[in-house]
Amino acid sequence: QVQLVESGGGLVQAGASLRLSCVASGRTFSAYHVGWFRQAPGKEREFVAHMTVSGDTTYYANSVKGRFTISRDNAKSTVYLQMNSLKPEDTANYYCAAGQYIIGPALIPVYWGQGTPVTVSS
Repeated sequence: QVQLVESGGGLVQAGASLRLSCVASGRTFSAYHVGWFRQAPGKEREFVAHMTVSGDTTYYANSVKGRFTISRDNAKSTVYLQMNSLKPEDTANYYCAAGQYIIGPALIPVYWGQGTPVTVSS
């Protein structure tokens, strides 16, 4: 089992930045690909970004490419999501995820965090 706990969400104005953190405990964090997903009110959960075990490959949704950056610190068992130039449409609950498989561009999550809310006002 891997337990994931997100933090760093909040209320910001459009154009601001936030950094989300996700701390993992349990099984070896460094053995898992990691990613971020989000779910806006009334919408389905959608992929945001992922990073491979080695950290040398990342993949982003088109909607966040160039604005968001995913990173990981295996020594701290932590994955981050740096979000810049935030837009109102980025408003959602953000979920950290971990899994052992990436098929094509898609991370296949096995473990999920509880989510952290991000609200961007216009």
